[in-house]
Amino acid sequence: MTTQALLQVLASGLLMGLIYALIAVGLSLIFGLMDVVNFAHGEFLMTAMYVVFGLFLFTALDPVLFAPVAAAVLFCVGALAYLGIVRFAMRAKANQGMVQIFATFGLATLLQGAAQYFLTPDYRSIGNSWLGGKTLDLGGVFLPWPQMFGGLVSIAAFGGLYLLMSRTDFGKALEATREDQGAVALVGIDRNRVFALGWGLGAALVGLAGAVLAIFYYIHPQVGATFGLIAYVTVALGGFGSVFGALVAGVIVGLVEALTAAFLPPAMKSLGIFALYLGVVFIRPSGLFGKL
Repeated sequence: MTTQALLQVLASGLLMGLIYALIAVGLSLIFGLMDVVNFAHGEFLMTAMYVVFGLFLFTALDPVLFAPVAAAVLFCVGALAYLGIVRFAMRAKANQGMVQIFATFGLATLLQGAAQYFLTPDYRSIGNSWLGGKTLDLGGVFLPWPQMFGGLVSIAAFGGLYLLMSRTDFGKALEATREDQGAVALVGIDRNRVFALGWGLGAALVGLAGAVLAIFYYIHPQVGATFGLIAYVTVALGGFGSVFGALVAGVIVGLVEALTAAFLPPAMKSLGIFALYLGVVFIRPSGLFGKL
């Protein structure tokens, strides 16, 4: 492999890794807040992609403009998922963890089934956009503009999340609830309100990722399963509940996937990701930045 080809592989892996990190960070945020794994996370991504596709068909405007709309819609979906489903699952008297798992898994099945029934299982795509099919040539290394846009959105989202967590009252309430759910009630913080907003925030982040993917990836009811699995691996690799870990792990996953695809048949590109994760599990079961 030539140096230029290696740089191309690394650049592509980095851009996709940033998008993977954006997909995974909402999942990590929710787990860190409540110790709940959202098995409908991939279907939230799929919902955001259909939102962007539908708005594109309805308005004929460029899909790039709909990223904030997708984030807002998914914020509502996430908050309602907590208020209507997860909140009650958390009240289970026995096997609470299993109840939460099956509740979110049931939500995933419902969303996927509804998409298949109302929107058909057909693959769809947005063929005409400002960024579609365009690349930036950096000395022979070609960077697709849709992936570059996704990488920039991811960096901006992580920057905004850092400022939200460290500079706002809501961020401090979120951190306090993560540390001790019982103690926050003593100082007048409504735990359910924080949980609902936390779920909304986590869903909004994956909504941004879905808006980015809709520009250059096929949209279909099962698309969430593919990226959802990568998100679970990314969160586990970075450490459950670690926002910074999700960013680092996402980049690592993107680079490993790109390098694996460069040396092995494309159908086996995920082999490197799972091999890396198994190695980390044996060496550091809590993930790179997690705590047991």
